[in-house]
Amino acid sequence: MPLHFVAGSEGTVVKRLTIQIVALMALLATTSPHLAAQDATDNEWTRWTSGRYRITPGDVLDITFPFVPELNQSVTVQPDGYVSLKELPDMRIQGRTMAQVKADLLEAYGQFVRDAVLTVTLKEFQQPSFIAGGDVIKPGRYELRGATTLTEALALAGGPARGANLGSVVLFRRAPGEQLETKQINVRHMYAKRDLSEDVLLRPGDILFVPRGVLGKLQPMLDLLRFPVY
Repeated sequence: MPLHFVAGSEGTVVKRLTIQIVALMALLATTSPHLAAQDATDNEWTRWTSGRYRITPGDVLDITFPFVPELNQSVTVQPDGYVSLKELPDMRIQGRTMAQVKADLLEAYGQFVRDAVLTVTLKEFQQPSFIAGGDVIKPGRYELRGATTLTEALALAGGPARGANLGSVVLFRRAPGEQLETKQINVRHMYAKRDLSEDVLLRPGDILFVPRGVLGKLQPMLDLLRFPVY
């Protein structure tokens, strides 16, 4: 189920996003054991959290061939993650590191350029950000400034709201191939045991969702009980 963003205020975007995340969580809860087994393994999660920058839509790359200048080009990553290249079919590079993009281009151009030599430079890039939604004090989109862990991201979003279920925080990440992968993290355990082994680094485009706990679901009723009954 793809996530669709619509034009409008930040609050509108977050509200729509939260509704879609809830639907995604319901879908994940009802998947067969075979599908559930496709969730990220620890090894995959380690791969995700490597520190190298990964290409995102809107990035601009300069590709330079010192010995074949007619192939020099500046390309912009399209919303679907593809770039249009000289003499080659469109290539999807979203989610790839700069080193991987260079290797892909060398392989592709090497089919007709003998002993191809090229450089790839990141000319412009989108401001990396993440989205915090669900039962947090200040849901919204936040910039990723340097290395930011999950618990630090929660703090940026004002912390969990009263009654939030910190035992089942979900991190959504768009993996290569347009697959949406998830990891459920017990933040309550991290706080209680002072164990930050699962306090993973966020990546650009991550979506952090804090579900509402039992107390949070009862909160509207508890608020009503504060008013006198006539």
